[in-house]
Amino acid sequence: MVLLGTVGVAALLPARGAAADVADAGATGAVALLFFLYGARLSARETLDGLRHWRLHLTVLGCTFLVFPLLGLAARGLVPTLLTPPLYAGLLFLCLVPSTIQSSIAFTSIARGNVPAAICAGSFSSLAGIALTPLLAAALLGADAGGFSPGSLAGIVVQLLLPFLLGQVLRRRIAAFLARHKKVLGLVDRGSILLVVYTAFSAGMAAGIWHQVSLPRLGALLLVEAVLLAVMLLASWYGAGSLGFDRADRIAIQFAGSKKSLAAGLPMASVLFGAQASLAVLPLMLFHQMQLMVCAALARHRARDADRDPERDADGDPERDADRDPDPAPAPAVPQRAPGHVAEVSPTPQHPAARAR
Repeated sequence: MVLLGTVGVAALLPARGAAADVADAGATGAVALLFFLYGARLSARETLDGLRHWRLHLTVLGCTFLVFPLLGLAARGLVPTLLTPPLYAGLLFLCLVPSTIQSSIAFTSIARGNVPAAICAGSFSSLAGIALTPLLAAALLGADAGGFSPGSLAGIVVQLLLPFLLGQVLRRRIAAFLARHKKVLGLVDRGSILLVVYTAFSAGMAAGIWHQVSLPRLGALLLVEAVLLAVMLLASWYGAGSLGFDRADRIAIQFAGSKKSLAAGLPMASVLFGAQASLAVLPLMLFHQMQLMVCAALARHRARDADRDPERDADGDPERDADRDPDPAPAPAVPQRAPGHVAEVSPTPQHPAARAR
């Protein structure tokens, strides 16, 4: 709702002239700060500890950076009947963005899946996306993205990669500070994203974005994204099953391999697309809202399945398994008596006065 409200503010009160320059400079600094905080929060040790689930992580990376882009390329056939070239460029960029971390963990936990695997899978995807998303965009989008060129990779390095690496270097020194001010820094994260959205859509208003996207085109885009999300949810679930993963791992793969990160995609789009970022991020924003609603319902459905069949919830989150009630102690075995044997009966405890009598 706040994102939609920010788009509304940009439509009614777009930044123009000197105000636009200030907003652009603020968005540039906010993006650098955002990726600095990403680097400072991500523990390289925890990420390396998750390498033992390498098959799972490779499966998630394959869904995110192989299957998604292939589907995006296949959607080129929808131009110009359903999608305009700028909307298709945004849809293809959506397919190149890394997976989420927070929502993947949350939905995996609700569905009683492998939460540690979801944490590591989301972390690996975010790390890989810093390099893979710009490279794939340079190879697949090129000049069709409206001003994007391989030379924009330098902007990615300066504005995204260097702050991230600086955060990794300073992590040990500032980890305690970040932990103490977690709530405030969470507001900084959201504020940075909202500033990027406001700046992008202000530029879009100046370029006449709403004259380029009609309601029928917007409806067609929503339909295409709904099909894309459904295909990825089914492919990640049944594909993981065919690869021999258990239920807990399949849940982690489904939620980490079918979603795209708005937090990572918006800053990248602002760097890569420049003035054309408004149309580029529109498909990503719509997909983000759609995936949250669909995956929330799906996670509750998976949890209900686990309640109906508790045996299917094995091999899941070890922390969750530790919280379960232990199995009831087995009843003491009753010794078998031979036929005709009279069992000895313990004397009934008596009051001391009765024993004296």
